[in-house]
Amino acid sequence: MSEPTTVNIEEILELLPHRYPFLLVDRVLEYQLESPPRIRALKNVTMNEPFFQGHFPGHPVMPGVLILEAMAQAAGCLAHLARKAEGADNQLYYLVKIDKARFSRVVVPGDQLIFEVSQKRLVRGMGLYEATTLVEDRRVASAELLCAARPNPAA
Repeated sequence: MSEPTTVNIEEILELLPHRYPFLLVDRVLEYQLESPPRIRALKNVTMNEPFFQGHFPGHPVMPGVLILEAMAQAAGCLAHLARKAEGADNQLYYLVKIDKARFSRVVVPGDQLIFEVSQKRLVRGMGLYEATTLVEDRRVASAELLCAARPNPAA
């Protein structure tokens, strides 16, 4: 990616409506808005995550649906950054479809998830994203995500 641009947690809180315990992106490592728009973000997985109390006691594993949600939140960061660059950002982005979801390894406390998301196309307020999650440069999950922009009722 040319000219790496980072986004810290305070800025992520301005981009996404999610809050603890459902905010699953800790930092944006870099992003680019030129074609193809893409982003690299991370989440540090700790034993303090509330879902580890029940998934699974004695053998903590991050639920796959939360990995998918985290990839969707990274895509949401990218969409918000693009809209902000255009001077318009009064939207919410909803996850409307997941295709080709694959899980290769389990995610456990101590892992650092790296999300690599690229926009494949944008049509009528709907963005199609290709997402991969890595731990130590090894793929743990991947999926195609379709997100829809809608007016933010809270704004």
